[in-house]
Amino acid sequence: MAGNTEVVVVGGGYAGVMAANRLAGRSDVTVTLVNPRPQFVERIRLHQLVAGSDDAVTEYRQVLGKRVRLAVDSATRIDAGGRAVALASGGVLGYDYLVYAVGSGSTDPGVAGAAEYAYPIAGFEQAQRLRQALGEVSQGARVTVVGAGPTGIETAAELAEQGRAVTLVCGGVLGPYLHPRGRQAVTRRLTGLGVTVLDGPGSTVTEVTRDAVRLADGRTLPSGVTVWTAGFGVPDLAARSGLRTDALGRLLTDETLTSVTDERIVAAGDSAAPSGVPFRMSCQAAVQLGPVAARTVLSRLAGERPAPLAIAFAGQCLSLGRRAGLFQFAHRDDRARNLLLGGRPGATLKEWVCRSTIKQLALEARHPGLFAPPAWAMADRGRQVREAAAPDGGVRSRY
Repeated sequence: MAGNTEVVVVGGGYAGVMAANRLAGRSDVTVTLVNPRPQFVERIRLHQLVAGSDDAVTEYRQVLGKRVRLAVDSATRIDAGGRAVALASGGVLGYDYLVYAVGSGSTDPGVAGAAEYAYPIAGFEQAQRLRQALGEVSQGARVTVVGAGPTGIETAAELAEQGRAVTLVCGGVLGPYLHPRGRQAVTRRLTGLGVTVLDGPGSTVTEVTRDAVRLADGRTLPSGVTVWTAGFGVPDLAARSGLRTDALGRLLTDETLTSVTDERIVAAGDSAAPSGVPFRMSCQAAVQLGPVAARTVLSRLAGERPAPLAIAFAGQCLSLGRRAGLFQFAHRDDRARNLLLGGRPGATLKEWVCRSTIKQLALEARHPGLFAPPAWAMADRGRQVREAAAPDGGVRSRY
């Protein structure tokens, strides 16, 4: 393509920022990043925002390349035929290529009373509201955390370490991603912090009221504040725009992250479903998929065939309060291994991961193209796609 190329990146999270920074390395590419907030949200620190130990934001000037234009706005519709993005402010952005990186967030719990009385924590404003709600109840008020994925575990531990009375309602298994050894280590830490862990089939929540949570086995739990971390969804922008999506609403793409509807649209991060077999929702996947999306666009600009994606997982990192953590090592295809690092070293590693992720974004901003897939990146992605009938469909949520 001769002349300047306009690329719009919708979504300023981990994947969107990595993609924008990589694309801005080309002097003949103009990049506009559309994001509803003027600051970058460190989503992996939202449980710390709730507890008051971190503000969970970083200025975009620290992580975004100088050639990337930041448009503080929200996309309301994508006109693929007209190559334009309609904005909530009433403006319209034209594009030659679009990177769809809208991320993920909370979804309708589908449980009576949950939407009215429970506090989700998937987004920045939600975490702020939860922090305010906790400040309005006594220190001794019972806090019920629903959902035992990483966000639920981290939030329960963070609040319990502050002396809160916390019940963690698993709705099944504690830490579904974890190896049994990792699950045992997390259980010991939570118990040591005084968290009441309720797991098993009877621990599914059937109703939330203003001051209680009811379970499938008939128990009623008093709850001054109920935190909802069970289940994540994605914005419906792609579906509303007539683009093909999976059942959850993620943009369906091929293995180069190109939309199956329009080759001028490329996806990255939690909102991408390559070959209908999405990766685990995580910043670990996002910071790798962002550069892949950018590479696909740049390959097309060069008249080359884009290469299929290749990313690798190292494991899952959990903070268990400020003084302990756990790193669950994984095979490169994201299956948990019988290997973990816990205690104080686990906490140190988790904090290093949080800080190094921001440094990675900043380094890519200053040196576009610096980060490439590791040599040990998944070479068996084709097998994973063929075996897409795996029990969890590869959609375990990190957040």
